[in-house]
Amino acid sequence: MTEMAEIMARAKQLKLLVLDVDGVLTDGRLFFDDQGKEYKCFHARDGHGIKLLRQTGVEVAVISGRNSNSVALRMKNLGIAHVYQGHEHKVTAFEEILHNLSLCAGQAAHVGDDLLDLPIMTRAGLAIAVSDANFAVKQHAHWCTALPGGQGAVREVCDFIMQAQGSYEPMLQAYLQA
Repeated sequence: MTEMAEIMARAKQLKLLVLDVDGVLTDGRLFFDDQGKEYKCFHARDGHGIKLLRQTGVEVAVISGRNSNSVALRMKNLGIAHVYQGHEHKVTAFEEILHNLSLCAGQAAHVGDDLLDLPIMTRAGLAIAVSDANFAVKQHAHWCTALPGGQGAVREVCDFIMQAQGSYEPMLQAYLQA
């Protein structure tokens, strides 16, 4: 883990937040009905945090090793255009997103929970692990959330980035004065 001053400095540079799905946006459990239809549970506060972060000009992308219609629907609902599913080798998708947005890896944060996330985490400017991530992922993270995946960890990340970039307080004031 890295010193908080360095983590804040890294967060100030961010223009992109890349999220894993299973174990980050969800709690990692997979639900199937008797017909094999898959269900996922997303936290509403994570979604609102994503919307708030995007309003500050930080782009959000999703890269998942699995394919899921529920993920596509949720990301569409949140206005996330950069959604890459079925990418077990996530670096290719990460590099494509950086290229399309004309960004460098140092301007991106990645939030992960398992070994498939390590190739991006080792390249990103800010590597973040959710609190219930695999121990090796935590070892390679600059910062770990206090909350577990699927239970507000993404909101925690969004709030942290906005605080580091000075956009949290003005956003909060807008809600207090509404």
